Parts: sequence; C-alpha cells; structure tokens
Amino acid sequence: MSFITVSSRSATPLRRQIYDECRHGILAGRFRPAERVPSTRDLAVTLSVARTTVAEAYDQLIAEGYLEAVRGSGTFVCSQLPQAIPPAPPQLAKHPLIRLSRYGAGLTQDVLRPSPPPGVIHFTTGTPDLREFPFSLWRQLLTRHLRTAKTATFDYAADPAGDPALRAQVASYAARIRGVSCSPEQVVIVNGSQQALDLSVRVLLERGDSVAFENPGYYAAHRIFRAHGARLQPLPVDAEGVVLRRLAADTRMIYVTPSHQFPTGVAMSVARRLELIRMARERGTVILEDDYSSEFRYSGAPLPSLQGLSNDAAVIYMGTFSKVMFPALRIGYVIVPPQLIETFRCAKWLADRHAPGLEQAALAEFMREGHLDRHIRRMRRLYGQRRSALLEALEKNFGARATVLGDAAGMHVMVRFEDPAIARRAARNRVWLPSADQNYLTNPPGNEFIFGFAALTERSIREGIRRIAGSG
Repeated sequence: MSFITVSSRSATPLRRQIYDECRHGILAGRFRPAERVPSTRDLAVTLSVARTTVAEAYDQLIAEGYLEAVRGSGTFVCSQLPQAIPPAPPQLAKHPLIRLSRYGAGLTQDVLRPSPPPGVIHFTTGTPDLREFPFSLWRQLLTRHLRTAKTATFDYAADPAGDPALRAQVASYAARIRGVSCSPEQVVIVNGSQQALDLSVRVLLERGDSVAFENPGYYAAHRIFRAHGARLQPLPVDAEGVVLRRLAADTRMIYVTPSHQFPTGVAMSVARRLELIRMARERGTVILEDDYSSEFRYSGAPLPSLQGLSNDAAVIYMGTFSKVMFPALRIGYVIVPPQLIETFRCAKWLADRHAPGLEQAALAEFMREGHLDRHIRRMRRLYGQRRSALLEALEKNFGARATVLGDAAGMHVMVRFEDPAIARRAARNRVWLPSADQNYLTNPPGNEFIFGFAALTERSIREGIRRIAGSG
C-alpha cells in the first residue's frame, strides 16, 4: 500500500482519507486478495501520521470485511470481499496515442515460445536436452566463484567486451574447434548470438541498405534485418549452400549459416565458401557467419569456418553456448575484425554495459577444466543416435514419401513430405511440428517441416513419427 497518499490540508479527516484510499485500492484490484499490508507502525511512519490514526482506519476496514488480522502474522487483504457493498465504478483508462519509430512499428509479430501441454510430443528446434547437462557441476563452479568473489565482481565490469579469462578461452576454443583465427581482443562476449547479430546490424547498416539472405533462412535473423529497415535480397539454397550468382553489386552485408544451414541443414562446400569470400572482398560486402551449432557433426571432418579461410574479407563470426550448454545461460560471443573491436565494445556498452560477471567466470573455468569439451563429445554421440532414430522412423513410416534434406549435423532435420495432411494429422494426434514456411522470404513451397530431435528421447521420436503417419 505504498501508493496511499493523504493530505493534512484536506477537510476530510486523515483517518477517513486512509480508509478511503485503502478501500478504493482493494476494490480497484491494486491491492490483491491475501496480500499482506504494512503494519500500522510502518504505514504511520510512511505517511507521517499518528499510529492511532492508521489503527482506526484499519479497524474499520477489518470490521467491514476488507482486511483481516492474523495473530502473529500481520494484516492481510481479505480473500473474499464483502458482496453487499458495490465496488467503486471502474474508471476507463485513457490511452494516449503514442507514435512509434519505424523500428517500433515493425515489431508486430509475436515472439513467444509456447510451452506444449502435457502429452504433446514437441519437435522443437534449437533446444538441447537439459536433462543431460551437468548442472550439479555447474552449481559447484558458481558457488566456488561466489564464495571467493571480490566486491568488484558485483560492480560494473571494467571492460564491456567481457571477462578477459573467458575471452581467452573462447578464442582458443574457436581456433581449435572451428579453425577461427583471432586474438582474445577480437572476442566480445554478448547475451546470446541474437545480440551479436543485433549489434552487427546497428553498427554496420543504414536503413535501406541491401542485405543478402539465405532463402529459406533463419526467421529470427531476417526479422532483425527488417526491423532495422534493411532491404532483404533472397538467395536460394542448393546442395552446396547459398547460391551466389544473384548477389547484387550493392550488397552491404550477407548473412549465412554455413556449417548447418538453417533450416535446410546443408553444409556449405569449401568451393562455395571460397567463392563467397572472393565476391565479398570484391564488393566490399561484410559476411555475418552464424555458427550456431557446428559442434554437432556426425560424419566426416568439420569444414573450416569462413572466418578462418579469409584474411582479406570482412567476416564477423558469431557463436553461442545456448545449444551446447543451456539457453538460459544467455552467453554468446562475436569475433570481429581488428578494426571493429572498439566499435563493438562501445555498442555493447550502450546496449547493456556487459554480460553477467559471475556466469562468465564460471564458464571460463568450465571450459578451462575441459568440462565443455567432454559434455559436447557426450552430447554429440547422444544426438547422433537420436538423429539416426528419426531417420529410421521416417523411412519406416513414409519411405519415399518423405525427403530428408541436409547433412548429418546439427540438432534438427528438415523434411519435405508428399502427404498434404501432415500438419492436420500432427495437430490431431498431439504432435507439435514446426513448419518451415516462416523461414522463407518468398512464397514457401509448403509441406516442409523442421524436426528438432535433440531434446527428445529415441522412444518419443519414434512415437511422434508414428503419430503423424497415422499408423498404429
């Protein structure tokens, strides 16, 4: 009840003012049923009135059934309000007309991730199996750093680019796993790869600039570009990755997911990578390389990153720990060319100052002690088995009527069906199946679906495919 106001200059007695304010607040819903109210002493101090004045108002509210006193616990708003007394007439809220910016006006789509009801098999994309993460170990690391942390740990960070120890670990990790060539100074720790993309767009694009984009491509990325007013140039995707022959001469930026193209799952060939680097260098185009799940490759040697192949084209490399650890960690990284280090540091500072310090310190130790590498190796085996179970189930239930696209990598597969009733049957049989339609910049072909398998057991995967096939 901190929003109660009284005036000693009013002709209405203070006791009555307090009573009226409390009663109106209760009836208007500002003070919720069973909510504890301040003690008479505390409210008297807050309002600078005598305690007996507040006590008299409370006594009347208790007598009328608005408040109840619980011995030893305090005073609370009654769960059941008196029905005989009609509530004060509601005041219609007045909503002034607020003019949005062009950026704000473009934010019209719902971005919530719905939680499936019980019994629904959810082929969600991008979600790791959280049951398999070593949370007990993670808690130990957090506790260790919390116990030994100095006061500076809880202050604003000295460097918005992130914890130096974590940046050094990320630079070493990216070089070892993906062939990225960088120094720790080129690493900026961000709140997930989505922020890396947003910062890149903010510092490098003007409204109306041309951006080449995979078609189909990651829908959350093309929404960022559109919100900032970019002109999106759709480029088709074939078995070797994004097709570059239609790349416009004035292309300012190109966004690609070369390790496991989203959503088709195609890995960009080395020849196509070299072609992209050459064209970007000739046109002065910036390449945004989103390497969101390259750790999970189930056959063949990993392909080198675009950043590692190029020493004369501008490549911004983005990675995240959301897929290999857990999404709520909200730690990712962006590796930028040396001439952009200060720009990105400033952009990060303006966005949110810095990423959480305690989690950065724990993550640096998690990597340094080899826990991340061990966890990735274990999950790679597990996800590979689940991917195989998915492909076997599709073959058993659909045969040639389902075409699996992409390479043996990542945490999802994209499937094209001949059966036009897949979506209806999935909904009827309690299977949540993401459509690929929203990832197209042009008219989607339809009947393509994205099967995220990482968070499901092999049994659930087989059951889900059986349900959408309508068998059993």
